[in-house]
Amino acid sequence: MKVACVGGGPAGLYFSILMKKRDPSHDITVYERNAAGSTYGWGVTMSKGLFKKLRRADPESAASLEASAARWSSYSIGVRDCTTVKEGWDPGSGIGRRQLLDILAERARELGVRIEYEHEITSEEELADADLIFAGDGVNSALRQRHADHFGEKFAVGQNYYVWLGTSKVFEPFTYLFVETEHGWVWAYGYKYGDDRSTCIIECAPKTWHGLGFDRMSETDCLRMLEKLFASILDGHPLMGRVTPGTTANWLNFRTLTNRTWHRGNLVLAGDAAHTTHYSIGAGTRLAFGDAAVLARLLHEDLPLDEALDLYERERKSALQSTGRAAYRSARWYEHLPRYVELPPEIMIALLGLRRSAVLTFVPPKLYYRFDQASRRLGLKGKKPARRG
Repeated sequence: MKVACVGGGPAGLYFSILMKKRDPSHDITVYERNAAGSTYGWGVTMSKGLFKKLRRADPESAASLEASAARWSSYSIGVRDCTTVKEGWDPGSGIGRRQLLDILAERARELGVRIEYEHEITSEEELADADLIFAGDGVNSALRQRHADHFGEKFAVGQNYYVWLGTSKVFEPFTYLFVETEHGWVWAYGYKYGDDRSTCIIECAPKTWHGLGFDRMSETDCLRMLEKLFASILDGHPLMGRVTPGTTANWLNFRTLTNRTWHRGNLVLAGDAAHTTHYSIGAGTRLAFGDAAVLARLLHEDLPLDEALDLYERERKSALQSTGRAAYRSARWYEHLPRYVELPPEIMIALLGLRRSAVLTFVPPKLYYRFDQASRRLGLKGKKPARRG
């Protein structure tokens, strides 16, 4: 099979690896529009369960990823002047996005995959000789957008604003900090992804974003203000963004993407080109790897291509249902932060860990907390709150 992978992100690179492992005779090329070594973002999260799946699928790349990951086993949650460290929540890992892609690219080339950087593909006609076109070109996929009506793409835009930053502060526990300002609350999620770097995501409601002037500030001024607001966890370390002179900070509203169908002829969507889930549950990389693994397996089950793609779509959509619901509830919890943040810190922190609950939105928070605590004492519920990713 001649395969063209459009997009050199985790989905496309991992798919090329798994296809070559199953049949070295496949002719596979990955097309990446950016230069080698250039990527957006800082670090991404990876769970213990994901590493277990990666070891089964390709032990070589899994070993390199595990060796490069930075790990945490506790969570620090700060609200006003109160900081609580939780040891019972699930451990996790972070890895730099660039390092992740470098490891996957090296493994793909080792197996015989060609990778063409600075080669943008915007239409299937450019790949007319391919048996399969794997569109892993992100949420703004050019290949999907050419056939938006066919795929039935739909975006749900989140209310809050967020900005994805880096810092030289190494957060040993996964760190949350909620800071109250005269215009409302601003909060940070921080996690390490190396010996000298962490990711720091800042989020706030629209009223707060406008009130603090983030909509008008240059990125440099925005970073300086955020450094003051989160000085208690940064310990004098700077925040890092794009820092392009004359530009405003790259604040966004999260867009949750769904598609009615994931394939058209020999073109198939995967990763963020097919679906997105809110960053607060840290599932994006896991889902991209899952898409790649399922599609690679089904393409080797001696099925006609259209049938394999139908099965892929059904299997992955089914697997995504629970994750999608959890991501929606998590995002909504933060959008309704005032409902929880004024509670006593021990209650607010417990509900932070339980934010994926389907019931929490409809029950008074204190009542839900008391019910949850009673259920745990009676042994009706597990000891761990809902995982982040």
